[in-house]
Amino acid sequence: MATKKSAQSILMWILMALLIAGLGGFGIDGFLSQRVTSIGSVGGRDIDAQTYSRALQSEMRAFEQQVGQSVNFSQARAFGLDVRVRQQLVTQAALENEAERIGISVGDANVQRTLTSIGAFQGPGGAFDRETYRFQLQNIGQTPAVFEEEIRRDAARGILQAATAAGIETPGNLRAALIDFYATRHSFDLFTITEDHLPTAVAEPDSAAIQAYYDANIAEFTAPEIRSITYAWLTPEMLNETVDVDEASIRALYESRLEEFVQPERRLIERLVYPDAAAAQAAVDRVTAGSATFEDLVAERGLTLEDADMGDVSESQLGDAGPALFALEDAGTVVGPLPTNLGPAVFRMNAILNAQETPFSEVRDTLRAELAGDSARRAIAEQQESFDDLLAGGATLEDLANETSMMLGHIDWNPEISEGIAAYTEFAAAAAAVTADDFPELAGLSDGGLFALRLDAIIPPTPYPLDEVRAEVSAAARQVAVNSALMALAQDWSAELASSGIETFSEAHDLSPDTFEGITRLDRLSQIPAPMLELILTSDAGTPVVHVDQGQAMLALVTGAEPADLEDEQTQRLVNAIDEQVGSALAQDVFEYFARALEAEAGITLNQAAIEAVHTSFP
Repeated sequence: MATKKSAQSILMWILMALLIAGLGGFGIDGFLSQRVTSIGSVGGRDIDAQTYSRALQSEMRAFEQQVGQSVNFSQARAFGLDVRVRQQLVTQAALENEAERIGISVGDANVQRTLTSIGAFQGPGGAFDRETYRFQLQNIGQTPAVFEEEIRRDAARGILQAATAAGIETPGNLRAALIDFYATRHSFDLFTITEDHLPTAVAEPDSAAIQAYYDANIAEFTAPEIRSITYAWLTPEMLNETVDVDEASIRALYESRLEEFVQPERRLIERLVYPDAAAAQAAVDRVTAGSATFEDLVAERGLTLEDADMGDVSESQLGDAGPALFALEDAGTVVGPLPTNLGPAVFRMNAILNAQETPFSEVRDTLRAELAGDSARRAIAEQQESFDDLLAGGATLEDLANETSMMLGHIDWNPEISEGIAAYTEFAAAAAAVTADDFPELAGLSDGGLFALRLDAIIPPTPYPLDEVRAEVSAAARQVAVNSALMALAQDWSAELASSGIETFSEAHDLSPDTFEGITRLDRLSQIPAPMLELILTSDAGTPVVHVDQGQAMLALVTGAEPADLEDEQTQRLVNAIDEQVGSALAQDVFEYFARALEAEAGITLNQAAIEAVHTSFP
């Protein structure tokens, strides 16, 4: 008996040991109170499990904002968000490991400056508040010591990352090639040739030509797919006139928005604040003497007129400066110094806006419609459940219209229709997606209305009979003939233009060219089609270029090209953009190579069981 009990006891402890080992492998709190604290390490630097969880949550939230809908963990995993987050944390750990190895760190003063600049830790007065700081950290499950250590590590990583990118510049040959491509200055003359220049008028197409064009371009004369749809709908506007709105409510709404309907006299004001009254007075004296303008004063302060603009303000909004400014009669007057809550200021009054009052009688109907609309939306929402119940019980749309306030309608819908109910994007989306097997279901409209629809039939794309579109086909066929004749003429003339030159060609054909000089790829010439302009910019001097479209031919002669003007403001912006974008890309590449090298040198270890344990906390 003792032997049997002993065997049972041994077996029980073996099973318990296996259970503990299994639970521990998944990072679950077990009998030994063990739990996951790290999902892996890079060198001697652990990757904290909670940090991974928070980073993954943050990445998912950012992705949700990007796609505009909620994302669960399975979807996040399908998009590779978990892999991206782990790679980021591995890179961070590798940088922290290297920073520690070579002794990069920051002092307490740097940590303090970072802490006090974080808005979430500031109290009502706008200054750093320690209680707010602790409360915010407590909400995310962190302690001040851990958070401050993270700040220290972040700063060290930043120093190391900045060091890898320091001194990286755009290679000179690459910069020169890009400047040459975008900023070389091209010159050309452009002639416009129309149907009037054709030696022989283009005749109207005969029946055979019309039939041939119709057959060759049948897609142009084919009606889109039509969906025959029956629908029932109800909108707030349909109920507006049936909703009772008492006069007292309309009057109360008017009174609550009185500032909108009764506006006091206002002024368009610009303000420039100075450190003291003497500086402000000196500025006003310069404007009075004519040695400076208000714009000059703004520019001297390193500001723009947008910075100085206060918009339209009332006298009360201007405080102590109000009476003096409202006493001014001439727009553009500069006065000061006048007191403000920011210090002495110089003002410019730009316009007088008279007081405006909209009486109740003028807006009564509008306000009533607003209140009626609100009531109608509530009434529709209250009826929605009963509508749903009818449809669920097998009622047809016709039954719904007969038994409720919903209205029945029919539409032969296609995406080009945008009138009536088809103007609602919700209806258009449902109409495009509905199938013959779908049962009618209630759906909402943007104005608070409801609708349900049924697909009765689908009429496939069908060509319009030729007799119905003969005029359109004839016009299109003739246009093709005109374009063909213009192309033949322009090609003949292009050889003449290249050989005789612009002046002789102009006199021979009584044409005046448009001359373009200094044109670069940074310029936008809307009058010249993009394919033609690109051909002009890639052609040598003396090359003619032809383009025909919509009954008009363009004939250009390239006259030359000059190197980029490096002193030109537009070219300088291009150079700055090249250096910024290419330099940033090269710096990022260098950093990526550096980070991968650090990871390889330090060695990466990931605990898949711990990673999965973190994942189980996500819905």
